[in-house]
Amino acid sequence: QVQLVESGGGLVQAGGSLRLSCAASGRTYSAYFMGWFRQAPGKEREFVVVISRTGSSTYYADSVKGRFTISRDNAKNMVYLQMNSLKPEDTAVYYCAAGPEYCSGYGCYEPDLYPYWGQGTQVTVSS
Repeated sequence: QVQLVESGGGLVQAGGSLRLSCAASGRTYSAYFMGWFRQAPGKEREFVVVISRTGSSTYYADSVKGRFTISRDNAKNMVYLQMNSLKPEDTAVYYCAAGPEYCSGYGCYEPDLYPYWGQGTQVTVSS
């Protein structure tokens, strides 16, 4: 069992930056790939990025590649999402998710692969 709590969301102007944090609890945290997803009003939840168990591999959605950076600190049970050059279309609730134990590329995109989710944090980017 893994519990996840996100923080760091807020209101920012276009072109600005935010750093999201995800605090994980549970002894098996390091056994999972960790991902960030987002959901805008009226839209389906979409994949943003995932990081492997050791942090050696990452996969980004094309829409955020080059602007967002994921990292994890297994000693602190933390996952981070640094978001730069934010755009109004990045406005959404951002969710931290744990699982699967392995995935690769597009195979990581499916939300059903992630059994554990946080409550989400709102990110609003004004134009």
